[in-house]
Amino acid sequence: MLDAVIDLSHHNGLALDFRAAAAGGILGVIHKATQGIVGVDPTWARHRQDALAAGLRFGAYHFGDGSDGAAQAAHFLAAVGPRPGELLALDLEDNPAGPSMTLEQARAFVGAVHGAVGRRPALYSGNALKRMLQGRPDPVLASCPLWLAQYGPIAVLPPGWASWTLWQYTDGSAGPPAPGIGHCDRDRFNGDAAALHDFWDTASR
Repeated sequence: MLDAVIDLSHHNGLALDFRAAAAGGILGVIHKATQGIVGVDPTWARHRQDALAAGLRFGAYHFGDGSDGAAQAAHFLAAVGPRPGELLALDLEDNPAGPSMTLEQARAFVGAVHGAVGRRPALYSGNALKRMLQGRPDPVLASCPLWLAQYGPIAVLPPGWASWTLWQYTDGSAGPPAPGIGHCDRDRFNGDAAALHDFWDTASR
């Protein structure tokens, strides 16, 4: 496992040193870009520019809510303007500010992204996904690379996946701070550095 990916949002602030992060061993950044059908993270565009300038792999994620899944995908893609070499991801978790995304809406989001850009987003989730699946695999969602959210020493997979690709193992309360960034969500990659770059390239075509 490679502990070299971080995920960020506006909660991490604006003034982050991505060159220091790259020098300290971080290889990839996945940043919140949008939420629902109108929300845009105010820091993501600046951080995208700075992370790429520092030579880091970059990805953008969408926080799903209870609105139309295809409309959320359209909003996400319009805001991000997907580029080759950049990862796309859907954050499927409980929404503390209103209705949460359902499995049906998540399927619609994945299908709309795949139809528009020819690739499926990574799927970030943990307990919420396990609860929604109720022990039964979902063939649409299981086609997405799994970005598992689970804190603790053991990765427990939801039904439908034989392995995880990324594992968010801490929200920063455990594990080392990221150089230039500080305490933040940290993610393990299931492979070495060469495999990480291969995955990023393959998943972002």
